Amino acid sequence: QVLLVESGGALVQPGVSLRLSCAASGRTFSSFAMGWFRQAPGKEREFVAAISRSGENTDYADSVKGRFTISRDNTKNMMYLRMNSLKPEDTAVYYCAGVGVRYVVAVVTTASGYDYWGQGTQVTVAS
Repeated sequence: QVLLVESGGALVQPGVSLRLSCAASGRTFSSFAMGWFRQAPGKEREFVAAISRSGENTDYADSVKGRFTISRDNTKNMMYLRMNSLKPEDTAVYYCAGVGVRYVVAVVTTASGYDYWGQGTQVTVAS
């Protein structure tokens, strides 16, 4: 069992940066592929970014590519999402997710591929 807890959400103005954090419990964090998803009001949950067990491989949604950066620190059981040049359309509840995978380089980009989810953190981008 893995417990995931997000933090770092806030109300910010367009154009600024924000970093989200995801803290994972347990000693098997390094065996998990991890990801970030978001859900805006009235919309389905969508993929944002994913990272492999080692952190070597990453993938991003087209809407955030070049602005967001996913990273992880396996020594601290932490995952991060650095969000630059935030836009109003980035407003959503952001969720971190994890799944145990065999291959070190695998990334998982679909919500159905994850077993563990955090409770979410609200990001609001508004003037």
